[in-house]
Amino acid sequence: MANKIQLKGITWGHSRGLLPMLATAQRYEELHPNVEILWKKRTLQEFADKSIEQLATEYDLLVIDHPWTGHAAAKKIIAPFDDHLDAAYLVDQKINSVGQSYPSYNFEGKQWALPIDAATPVAASRPDLLASLGTPLPKTFADVLALADQGRVAFSLLPIDVLMSFYMFCCSLGEDPCQQEDEVISSAVGIKALQHFKSLADRVDARFYQKNPFMVFEDMVNNDEIAYCPFAYGYSNYAREGYGRKLLHFHDLVILQGSEPMTSTLGGAGLAISAGCKHLDIAMDYAQFVGSPDVQATLYVENGGQPGHLKAWESSEVNRRTSNFFQDTLPTLQRAFLRPRYFGHMHFQDHAGDVVVEYLKNGGDEQSVLNTLNEMYKQSRLMEDQHG
Repeated sequence: MANKIQLKGITWGHSRGLLPMLATAQRYEELHPNVEILWKKRTLQEFADKSIEQLATEYDLLVIDHPWTGHAAAKKIIAPFDDHLDAAYLVDQKINSVGQSYPSYNFEGKQWALPIDAATPVAASRPDLLASLGTPLPKTFADVLALADQGRVAFSLLPIDVLMSFYMFCCSLGEDPCQQEDEVISSAVGIKALQHFKSLADRVDARFYQKNPFMVFEDMVNNDEIAYCPFAYGYSNYAREGYGRKLLHFHDLVILQGSEPMTSTLGGAGLAISAGCKHLDIAMDYAQFVGSPDVQATLYVENGGQPGHLKAWESSEVNRRTSNFFQDTLPTLQRAFLRPRYFGHMHFQDHAGDVVVEYLKNGGDEQSVLNTLNEMYKQSRLMEDQHG
């Protein structure tokens, strides 16, 4: 053991986040007996919140959220893959990006993480409960409201998820947020987005203000009350036989207006390597192994992972194992909105959701909510200017 090269990694504590990393590490060690890779887990909230700067001093391998990319690139905290991996490999990754997963980790012309995991908010249902209610799968937002009136609808109302859903409502009303320097969204679209959002949140049980997406899915599979979730970051685990008490099916989003389904906010996770890693060549080789098309479509997904390589999403065997999760939600991923990644955006993301949650819970003047968000947004832009 003393002679082994040791790498330490940090990921998030769900079967989707931890088990594929353990499995790929184990296989990599079998192929490279001189290497030992130790993975630790943190909560989903810590995954979103803890500074990448702190983590990069403690770990060699980091599973990260893409909004950290701008911060990491500016501070040179993680190592760019372009400087270490073969160009043909990165071209394959780019061509086989699920939606904007690959470019979400590209900043200032460099690739700062490999998109090993792809996700966006998608719809989820309990087919058995919908059948017992005699209710077809909702197709429009009005259908969702009608089902919510029966107490059968839920989604995550945690601040970070609420902010991502607010972005989704804005995109679905025809305007992407955070495109201007001084406002998050125009008043006309922002007010409408808040009103639509509140009309649904008012029909959902207050306990979901405490649940992240996979806790919503746990609620759905362990109880027989919630038949439909209109939007939450997808977890293919719940579409696999034997994972939960009941099986969930996952779907594209409903139509809010016009004829097109809603547009959600891209999530997913990337594998990054600390710039301070003492065995950069080994870490890069392991990352290349994890992100390779063959591993993504077999070892990675077979051990609870939700791959980031398009070939895995299109695989008939992968879809057979997951009730067609990947095939049925790929269109949602392909059109998902890529949120900002500039240096100061994490500051905005960390606080703006609280403002929208307060409005959803207690109401108020929508323009005042937007004004507060705009002030926060301008502060975050100022942080970028000051850093630059």
